[in-house]
Amino acid sequence: MVSPIREKKQLEAVKGYLRGRNKRDFLLFMVGISSALRISDILRLKVKDVWNGKKPVEYVDLHEKKTGKYKRFPVTPNLNKAIKEYMAEYNGNPDDYLFVSRVGKNKPISRQYANMMLNEACDMVGITEPFGSHGMRKTWGYWAFKGGISLDYVSIALNHRSIAETKRYLGLLQEDLDNIYLQVNL
Repeated sequence: MVSPIREKKQLEAVKGYLRGRNKRDFLLFMVGISSALRISDILRLKVKDVWNGKKPVEYVDLHEKKTGKYKRFPVTPNLNKAIKEYMAEYNGNPDDYLFVSRVGKNKPISRQYANMMLNEACDMVGITEPFGSHGMRKTWGYWAFKGGISLDYVSIALNHRSIAETKRYLGLLQEDLDNIYLQVNL
């Protein structure tokens, strides 16, 4: 069971570590925390899905592998910047996988590599809770909820069947519930 990154400072530390280490891995993290996609969908992305040849696309469109449902999400300003940084160093084809492996000819990196890389990044910045590729999706959901987005919308974005499923998924803590009471403050 993985957890979301719950501290902004830690989230920024992971971004900084990955940005300095490898632009591809940094972009994978940015796509993960910006899209609420599962790793299976992230790894299937092609360069042309995020880059129109001159600049980042406005929206990423796909059909989720697990559910078969259509998904569209806007490229946020932070994700836009990460795409531009990656593409400044990219020398490949628009039909190549976005997260191409260095060991296989036009194959994406593996889920195992993604999990190892993300765990290493978290370890390097002092995150002790378990984290992996699915933690990126949970991080998006957690920060959407913390930002005041209704659980209804978070549930829809995550393609969950119910709000109860989303609550369990995000691992909402007593501290979160306490903060809700304090915010209402009637």
